Amino acid sequence: MTAPVQPPVAPFAVDKVRADFPILSTQVHGKPLVYLDNAATTQKPRAVIDALSRYYETTNANIHRGVHSLSQRATDEFEAGREAVRRFLNAGSTREIIFTRGTTESINLVAQTYARMQLKAGDEVLIGEAEHHANIVPWQQLRDLQGVVLKVAPINEAGELDMAAFERLLTARTRLVAIGHVSNALGSINPVAQIIELAHARGAKVLVDGAQSVAHGPVDVTALDCDFFAFSGHKLFGPTGIGVLYGKAELLEAMPPWQGGGDMIRTVSFERSEWNDLPWKFEAGTPDIAGGIGLKAALDYLAALDFDGALRHEHALLAYATARAAEVPGLRIIGTAREKAGVLSFVIDGLHPQDLGVLLDSQGVAIRTGHHCAMPVLSRYGLSGTARASFAFYNTHEDVDRFYAALAKACQILA
Repeated sequence: MTAPVQPPVAPFAVDKVRADFPILSTQVHGKPLVYLDNAATTQKPRAVIDALSRYYETTNANIHRGVHSLSQRATDEFEAGREAVRRFLNAGSTREIIFTRGTTESINLVAQTYARMQLKAGDEVLIGEAEHHANIVPWQQLRDLQGVVLKVAPINEAGELDMAAFERLLTARTRLVAIGHVSNALGSINPVAQIIELAHARGAKVLVDGAQSVAHGPVDVTALDCDFFAFSGHKLFGPTGIGVLYGKAELLEAMPPWQGGGDMIRTVSFERSEWNDLPWKFEAGTPDIAGGIGLKAALDYLAALDFDGALRHEHALLAYATARAAEVPGLRIIGTAREKAGVLSFVIDGLHPQDLGVLLDSQGVAIRTGHHCAMPVLSRYGLSGTARASFAFYNTHEDVDRFYAALAKACQILA
């Protein structure tokens, strides 16, 4: 019996998508922009820019407190953003969606509330070797403050988490695993579902740093069964200054608030204060209202996109860029995991990454150079920095070609 004929997969309409991002039609130093710094921040579609403008032009007011029409409209739109995040993550309730300034604040919130209250001297926090500084420093502070033991699971030469070593480091004293979903410095994708299952079997909770993963594939916190999940809006085609902490409701209920004032209270007297319900218990002061509305616009944009096609397109770009790297004498890719997101981090023998970055910029090509807020993992490779090209679905094969042409010219100048 012959197998059924599969219908052809339509190509991703990248030219149509690029038209949605105004900045991609601009020039830098008289050259058309090639933007390959998406791991640092993604560009914004017109829908997000218009949502921000519309809010400030027609709706600007503080939320939750006012009885006037603008305040009520702003509140409705901001809370609609929370519901959009809940759907995007497949969380069970908007009570589990806390708005923060970004991934860094989300991780610090967990460290300063859940971990400070639940962990004591001798309890262990386990992280990975390829973590961003934002998922290292808060746990060091906790270690120094109250004697928590910080343990680090190593990676192999390819940049993959050593799962055998990770499992050995999980002990009866492990209370929290804090792990990056995707490495911003290497592009490696960690097997978070397996990590969560192993950690839960030992009785440990799991926080997933999803800053680099949310733009590269669907996330289902219910299916993953993670206890906490953090991400930033600006890495998901949304505004800067807005982020999210997802937490299981029963954990958030038991956690004390971190900051005081504004919407996080129900009543205040000089004798005592009573906290607000979830999620507002963790949202002190006036939030980034426009940011929440802009994040909803970004999520609505992604929901209308051929996201599967976008991911196939990204994988094809990474494969093409990786193959072309072999053409550059002395180029070494840092991070060659079998499972990778759209990051190509590299060094070239005898050339400083910053010099490469400056010369590529002169040709209109934007990449990132330096330690990428991941000094420990670069030290593991004996490096102080790399050059990094990172891709989004609006990038093209022509962008990759222009990147390599600019790189060849930079190498010629620096030789």
